[in-house]
Amino acid sequence: MEQLGKRLGPSARLDAILRHLSPQLGAAPAPRSIPTSAHVSAVPQLGRFRYTLDNDVLTTEQRQFYEDNGYLLIKKLVSDEDIERFRKEFMRICKKEVKLPGVMIMKNESLRSQYGQSEEVVNKVQDFQEDKELFRYCTLPEVLKYVECFTGPNIMAMHTMLINKLPDTDKQTFLHPMHQDLHYFPFRPADRIVCSWTAMERADQDNGCLVVQPGTHKETLKPHDYPKWEGKVNKLFHGLLDEYQKSPRVHLVMEKGDTVFFHPLLIHGSGINKTSGFRKSISCHFASSECYYIDVKNTTQEHLEQELREMVRKKYGMTSVELRDIWNFRARLVQGERISL
Repeated sequence: MEQLGKRLGPSARLDAILRHLSPQLGAAPAPRSIPTSAHVSAVPQLGRFRYTLDNDVLTTEQRQFYEDNGYLLIKKLVSDEDIERFRKEFMRICKKEVKLPGVMIMKNESLRSQYGQSEEVVNKVQDFQEDKELFRYCTLPEVLKYVECFTGPNIMAMHTMLINKLPDTDKQTFLHPMHQDLHYFPFRPADRIVCSWTAMERADQDNGCLVVQPGTHKETLKPHDYPKWEGKVNKLFHGLLDEYQKSPRVHLVMEKGDTVFFHPLLIHGSGINKTSGFRKSISCHFASSECYYIDVKNTTQEHLEQELREMVRKKYGMTSVELRDIWNFRARLVQGERISL
């Protein structure tokens, strides 16, 4: 295993370790070509729009809204049937009927003795790229049709999450502080990255909907760290060190199947779930495969790399892993050609 790590690098070594733990996965997927819809120009056009590419999907008004605000909400994009399939797979994961290498399952540990591993305990399934059912979300034609308007035709699925926001009226354990997603990403350019976030049931201020600060995608990446809150903060729930007050906060009320696309520099977060039910969403960060990795040393992202390194070391016993190695393992081509990422 040590020789494999030297020959192919830490990301291949991490992949090999996880596949050894789950042999049925077989060999890692090789870079390949997947047909594109070929209706978007991958070359940014000089002129009116910086954040979207010329396409025949978005209206001029939609492009202008994203240009000004950094997000775009599309109503009823994902079908009820698909959402119910994702919900059933989430329940299977909660019941430990599915074992996935590399997946991160976040739980409210204080409830495990009462409920075990169940819907009442699991609040996030992250990095589900090895789950065929959940990963279908990242390949839905109706989603990729819009993603392509931001990334171009060569598309990588980089980061996947299904969030089950638990009732949390007092300790605010699952309040996600305002943050910029680019803080977590060691690849650029930011303008060719987009998040697709789909509500799996109605999301509003009562159950902790997304909160965005329009126009903040035009800002630079700001320093992040754990918030200075009383009580426990979830692992890697980093937030802005200084609250940004130049833009108002907007609560995105969404119905089941509604999908919001947003820029990785957009400042956003989510509130607490004040109801007795659960608020689920499924999301993926996509990037153009023409994006490139950067060295985060001596940047505001360096401490994040150190934290992730420590997590990988504890879980897999690896000491020579970089942030880009973790992302290389997560990344999957979903459309077009794999060029750089």
